[in-house]
Amino acid sequence: MRRTAKGLAALLLSAAAPAAMAQVGEEAGGLVLRTPTERVRIEFCGPNLVHVVARPEGAAPPVLPRPWIRSACTPVKPRLERASAAQDGAGAQAPGGAAAAAPAGQVLADAGGVKLAISEANGTIVFMAPDGTRLLGEVGNGPRAYRPGAVEPSLYDVEILFHPILRQGLYGLGQHQSGLMNYQGSVVELAQSNTDIAIPFMVSTAGYGLFWNTAAASRVDNRFPTELKVTAESTDGIDYYFAYGPEMDDLVGQYRALTGQAPMFPRWAYGLFQSMDHYATGAQLEQAAAMNREGGAPMDVVVQDWRWWQRMGDKEFKTAEYPDVPAMLKRLGDRNVHTMISIWPLLSTSSNQYAQTKGAGQLVPGTQLYDPTSTEAADRYWNTLAGPLLAQGWDAFWLDGDEPELHLSAMARTDRTIQSRRLAIGPGAFYSNYFPFAHTANVHDRWVQARQDKRVFLLSRSSFAGVQAHGAASWSGDIANAFPTFEKQIAGGLNFALSGMPYWTTDIGGYYLGVLDSPPKGPDTRDPAFRELYTRWWQYGVFNPLFRTHGKRSTNENSVFSYGDATPTLLAFNRLRYRLLPYLYSLAWQVTDAHGTIMRPLVMDWRTDEKVWNIADQFLFGPALLVNPITKEGARTRTLYLPKTGWTDFWTGARQPGGRWINADAPLERIPLFVRDGSILPLGEVVEHADQDPFGPVELRVYRGADGAFDLYEDEGDGQGYSRGERAIVPIRWDEARGTLTIGKRVGTWKGAPGVRRFRIVFVAPGTGVGIDAAPGQAVEYRGAAITVRAS
Repeated sequence: MRRTAKGLAALLLSAAAPAAMAQVGEEAGGLVLRTPTERVRIEFCGPNLVHVVARPEGAAPPVLPRPWIRSACTPVKPRLERASAAQDGAGAQAPGGAAAAAPAGQVLADAGGVKLAISEANGTIVFMAPDGTRLLGEVGNGPRAYRPGAVEPSLYDVEILFHPILRQGLYGLGQHQSGLMNYQGSVVELAQSNTDIAIPFMVSTAGYGLFWNTAAASRVDNRFPTELKVTAESTDGIDYYFAYGPEMDDLVGQYRALTGQAPMFPRWAYGLFQSMDHYATGAQLEQAAAMNREGGAPMDVVVQDWRWWQRMGDKEFKTAEYPDVPAMLKRLGDRNVHTMISIWPLLSTSSNQYAQTKGAGQLVPGTQLYDPTSTEAADRYWNTLAGPLLAQGWDAFWLDGDEPELHLSAMARTDRTIQSRRLAIGPGAFYSNYFPFAHTANVHDRWVQARQDKRVFLLSRSSFAGVQAHGAASWSGDIANAFPTFEKQIAGGLNFALSGMPYWTTDIGGYYLGVLDSPPKGPDTRDPAFRELYTRWWQYGVFNPLFRTHGKRSTNENSVFSYGDATPTLLAFNRLRYRLLPYLYSLAWQVTDAHGTIMRPLVMDWRTDEKVWNIADQFLFGPALLVNPITKEGARTRTLYLPKTGWTDFWTGARQPGGRWINADAPLERIPLFVRDGSILPLGEVVEHADQDPFGPVELRVYRGADGAFDLYEDEGDGQGYSRGERAIVPIRWDEARGTLTIGKRVGTWKGAPGVRRFRIVFVAPGTGVGIDAAPGQAVEYRGAAITVRAS
């Protein structure tokens, strides 16, 4: 039975109250819940965001800094309604998740959105939707527990017990390798390691999000269906935010409002990153770029992986292998090839930087890592390594091994490596998951001070809450070359997106065959089985926010031309990625401007459809494209779910109704790809690189069946001008009833904005406007004023 908050309040007033063991009072814009053993402060940071901080009474440790929170809560005074009596049954689950009767002595609070029921009988807090539907509630007499920290006795090991609703899906929490999409009924460890990323933000199909506000190693445990237990090792108390959406885009927006907006990457970052472990000389780096350019394979970035240095941590290159780096970078730049270079926080004991950092007492104790929480150590890292490389002409940094990894030869030592050590900012136990935040912040902040003309691009192997604000993307780490591993990456990336993190990628094809080989080996690009795996992974990688090939290869080659009879398919999908750049760059602006998400798990758009809750191998690429990777060796068909709308087959133009499962063809040359009704899909020309002709002709494919809208974004492609308003939007609208497409008046401008743009309008139908290649259509010339085109 469903009850409104008003009805619940009336019920609360109807029965006799037992003696209170807790008291609720008001204090400085917030509420204070006091029990005999603890003090809980509750603040409404807005109608749908609540901050809860609980600590034991008495000699509590000092509150430690949380630099990942960029927007401090400005408390909003809530409305209160105090109940003197109620029926027993707090935390009980009413059918359908509706609000249930609560024990006596409750205080109801809200600020115009999410509602709280705070019990003075047992000290629990229950969170409800604005209509009174129960979402999540603390449960038990004393739901919050504190023990002296096992790792850091001056802190607490804490536990909080919630009673979750039973019909929901739970997502987010970073990137993990279980292959699970929905974490309901499972346990998730939040502790940084190579291939495993801890982000303490969880979202539910019920419409709420929970941000666990600590960097301590933690665990989210829902093994027992009626218990959701969250624990942390060595923290300063219990600190969490409860957010209500109800849509997941709203929840991601609230997360980024708390932890920082994701800036725009340069336009070239949305093209292909050509990489391998590793190019051993500058000549090999140039050869890799030349192979793509001369073979007609679009590419934007060539990547210099590790071992380029004389001493790890110093800026000097191996002189024989890299005789003139500035000249090499100029030659690559002249071919419109951007460059990314790998740097580590781990310093060789023979390096000058190690000696200086150790001498200043600024290493992480007992390691070869610089302490990224020390301003002086961070300045040295920039001034002696990252800064000179940026000045030399490199365009991006690959921040490898920043979980962090203690020893290159022992991946097992990447787990919780900071936990037992002291950092400049405070105890490593509390900041156990914090290293990638501090490291990316150091490089980002100093880059922005040094270069306003060049947008920050960082690729970080690990991540944490707020890293998205540092111009940093992550990838899924050093994974094996195998179909089962490939399949697991999809769920990992989708949950990373639901953790509020917009930019992610993988090593296309996987990194190595297995960790038991010493050194780890790579597969043979001539092996038909590996060619099939690589093809399927490449087809998926085209629809990642970032498109990047990498890994060990026994043949020391990893371009599209290394895979023999698979090359035509690889080239075709590479062209598709580049045709999609107008679409993708516009989605990138939505990430920055409106907290958008490019790689969209189906639960983002159909969260109330239980059929999508466990789908781990389908997703939307932006609002239009339904992507269905092939993750089984030898598969030439696959079963997939078409959510509840109309769909068009991208390859044939055939219409398909939604809300059903289908079996789709998947020859090795393509994967099933569908487009949502009402989509407007802008496709550019095939170019060699992203900046070749960014305002060239655009094919606008219109998928009928529903009204549609798309905002085509324009800016100069690099630099910080966009953040000062130097940008424009071309609004495009499809009216299904009238059969008209309107390219609206351009909003905004900047120096260098195109005076004329040419569009080709294609109304998709079976056999018309299908596949990768350009389609004929109605040509229009656009000069910034509105144009309307009628479908024939």
